[in-house]
Amino acid sequence: MKPSTFLKSTLILTVATLLSKILGSLFRVPLQNIAGDEVLGIFSLVYPVYMVALILSVAGIPIAISKLIAEARASGTKQDIFNIQKTARILGLLLGAFSLGIILLFSRSISQLIGGVSTEPALIAVSLTLLFAPYMAVDRGFFQGYEDMRPTAVSQVIEQFIRVIFIIGVASYMVSLEYSPPYIAAGVMVSSLLGVLSSMAYLKTRLYRSEMKVDRKYNYNLNTFKVWGRRILSVSLPIAIGTITMALFNVVDSLTVPHFLRTESGSETTYLYGIYGRGLAVVQIATVFATSVVLPLIPSLTKHLESKNIKEARKLIETTRWATHVLSWPAAVLLLTLAVPINVALFTNAEGSLMLSITGFSSVFISMTLVGTAILQGMNASRLAATIILFGTLIKAIANAVLVPFYSIEGAAIATLITYILIVVINNRMIRRLVEVPVFPAHLLKILVMSVLLGGMTATTYLLANPFEWSRVFSFSFVAMTGLLFVVVYCPSLLKLKAFDHEMIQHVPLLSKWLK
Repeated sequence: MKPSTFLKSTLILTVATLLSKILGSLFRVPLQNIAGDEVLGIFSLVYPVYMVALILSVAGIPIAISKLIAEARASGTKQDIFNIQKTARILGLLLGAFSLGIILLFSRSISQLIGGVSTEPALIAVSLTLLFAPYMAVDRGFFQGYEDMRPTAVSQVIEQFIRVIFIIGVASYMVSLEYSPPYIAAGVMVSSLLGVLSSMAYLKTRLYRSEMKVDRKYNYNLNTFKVWGRRILSVSLPIAIGTITMALFNVVDSLTVPHFLRTESGSETTYLYGIYGRGLAVVQIATVFATSVVLPLIPSLTKHLESKNIKEARKLIETTRWATHVLSWPAAVLLLTLAVPINVALFTNAEGSLMLSITGFSSVFISMTLVGTAILQGMNASRLAATIILFGTLIKAIANAVLVPFYSIEGAAIATLITYILIVVINNRMIRRLVEVPVFPAHLLKILVMSVLLGGMTATTYLLANPFEWSRVFSFSFVAMTGLLFVVVYCPSLLKLKAFDHEMIQHVPLLSKWLK
């Protein structure tokens, strides 16, 4: 995939992922407004456990088969493509059923670990999705292997749209009937199943009508399954650990933060974790570009390295990191400086604003971690990437144990920031061992200077007014206007400072056309 094609695929996924992330993250706002922080707390405790089970049941298969199909297409072997697709589907179903069985069997024990028995109904409800999600994910990986990101993009939006509509509807209905928070949380968790089924129906229809549909004339037997199963798992398992980054860290929070919070009751702990969940919701939107860039990056980078095209591989890495810096730093600075009005605008009050500020700033390092991990995976260093992530989870658990007892949810936010900074440093060092890229690119200083200057100007607001006393409407208006002004000043300033070279501009069709 050429850089221009790569960026076009990234643009498609970025727009779709932005929509799905907005739907998938901001639904927490009406959920919290309708059902309260305790329900949001249960959701925030349970959902990461489901996501880890989902990613491990899929075992990185979508990214793995996109990588293997890209290799098979390069060699022109259609039977291999058929074998990869069929084996991945069987593996997905088997692993999904296994994960579902484990959660159902040990639901009481898991719920007691992550926050108490109040989380058990929600855990059981969401686990049913594991039977269908892996099968859907395999079809996404198949299209990605053909460098067609549109089906993945559209299916993401469909999944989140159906899910969010159901969450808001069920939450409103169950609150009106005065159900208890554990059962309201369980009701909204069923939305994940409906979203996945809708997405799967779309992908199946798209695949059936597609010219990429694989001919079923090839023989397939148990031995074929064993051969390709081993190969897929050898590629996918390390990828799964890298892919699981944010979900795995959230599980560490689910397992440790409630136990280290000094509260008098379980409902108070869940309530505080609901406040902490506000930061998790906001940071997901800030990392949208990094999330979307991962899917096309891995097969593209693998393809360049397989063909010994080191120059193109280096250019792809540099362009991806540049784009991530350009988008992530201003977003992180805005979240840092506007935490109070953002909190009031979205969640009705300013509780946990310091935590939100710290978590928001960590979003830039989360983005760089996601991209760095994807680069290592694309360079066939998936095991190394997985080892770094596992090391990071250990550091996160230790940091939570040290900081949360003294600083409550703010301690958990500081632990997140420290851990991701450490992972970014390690990832960059490992990448440079494989491909020579600049330690501190020239454009980064310009991006940092502009972000800090504009962030400082925004922060002066606190010297002139007290955002803690602002109304929700005024807070929302202020955040929207400040964000717009930030973009209006930031983008032309980067162009003026030449924060990227002419060749990079040529890889972005709209920008190159505008400059002409």
